[in-house]
Amino acid sequence: MNDFNKALELKKELDALRPLSPEVEKRIMDKFRLDWNYHSNHLEGNSLTFGETKALILHNITAQGKPLKDHFEITGHNEAVKWVVDLVNGERDLTENFIRELHTLILKESYEVDSITPDGNPTKKRIKVGQYKTSNNHVKTNTGEIFYFATAEETPAKMTDLMNWYYSELKIDNINPILLATEFHYKYIRIHPFDDGNGRTARILMNFILMKFGYPPVVIKTEDKANYFSVLQQADAGTLTPFVEYITDNLNHSLEIMLRGAKGGEIEEVGDVKKELALLEQKFKDDKNYVKVTKSIESINAAFDHFLSDYLTEYFNQYDDFKGFYQNIKIEVFIDGEKVLPNSGLPSIVDTIQEKTNASSDLILAKINFEKFRRLESRNIDYYSMLAIFLEEDHYLLSEASPKESGANNKVTILKSNYSKFMNKEDVLSNIETHFIRPHFKFIKQTLESESSPPAGKSGSE
Repeated sequence: MNDFNKALELKKELDALRPLSPEVEKRIMDKFRLDWNYHSNHLEGNSLTFGETKALILHNITAQGKPLKDHFEITGHNEAVKWVVDLVNGERDLTENFIRELHTLILKESYEVDSITPDGNPTKKRIKVGQYKTSNNHVKTNTGEIFYFATAEETPAKMTDLMNWYYSELKIDNINPILLATEFHYKYIRIHPFDDGNGRTARILMNFILMKFGYPPVVIKTEDKANYFSVLQQADAGTLTPFVEYITDNLNHSLEIMLRGAKGGEIEEVGDVKKELALLEQKFKDDKNYVKVTKSIESINAAFDHFLSDYLTEYFNQYDDFKGFYQNIKIEVFIDGEKVLPNSGLPSIVDTIQEKTNASSDLILAKINFEKFRRLESRNIDYYSMLAIFLEEDHYLLSEASPKESGANNKVTILKSNYSKFMNKEDVLSNIETHFIRPHFKFIKQTLESESSPPAGKSGSE
């Protein structure tokens, strides 16, 4: 109730300042739109950073080395947000056609994803935009249990029921729009009407309802993902109050930002200046007149201090991630073909690599040998992970490399960067997960699920 009362007071104060000038309104909404685009997509696994998202939306600058699909997700979501914002002041309200149009804008075009048949075989599934699911999309939780959404057969009727409920709620005197928007979000998620994009669609629909009643949009921060999913899970267990309180608390944050902007104050939050600085630096370094930093002991050490040490540390952390599956794990490191022997333990490996790398070094090769699966029928199965770091004259390059190639010639590029451009910690974790953790996880899962063991000596890079 305290959060509700605070929201009402903040809204009353904001209404007293309305109408805002077009310039002020645009400045505030541009901030919300950028934050909304970045966080809502990042919650669902999009790899673009905030700076890359802003560069794409404002300047149509694509991020080097990032998937094309991730760019489509951002631009599609941005078009959907702009469409909804334009409709807020109009006569159009929520309908099933509205929701299908919104979904089409978000996903842009149909595509295929990897899927599993009911009998456990891998297959391809076509995601159709703007069309309700034609097969069930229940999910397996971390505990191995199945969480059931509405079936494909139930979905049309469930969506009709949802819209009927929404319009009946609108007729209630002194309706609480925050409760209405929050409940709509949750009821929609429980149906999960589309094959993909349901989370992003749910958050846009919730914000459309809030904005219809004069509230600003709610932005669920990606760094608060655990809390967001936690209150949703509590709602699944029959307790909706924590979810309502969570959304209301975030709405109050948006109201405070909008009030500051309406009064002519700053609307930036803690961390915004650093994000802007990173974007400015990126544009500065992309300028054709920028003097590039070339290979030297200083630039190599800077790359280690600001990026490579973190990346190598997370790479070697696979030792702990997967040690429960193997009888033995061996780490090998080579610099220009010469074997590096760390002093002791995992923490010293990265320090040793940096100490032994100099201005004439060309190739750092790190290999993790996961030996002998801890399972009787598949105990001869090994898995190899290999990371190659090429130190070129004006850039460094990271790649996955086949363990059969001692010179790491058979490579798949992960990242190419100049010596003054670094990846942040969050993106390091995402990159490691994409290129090393997830493929290894799939290998183990397929090994455990297969009827016959794969041939010995299977490589994670093959």
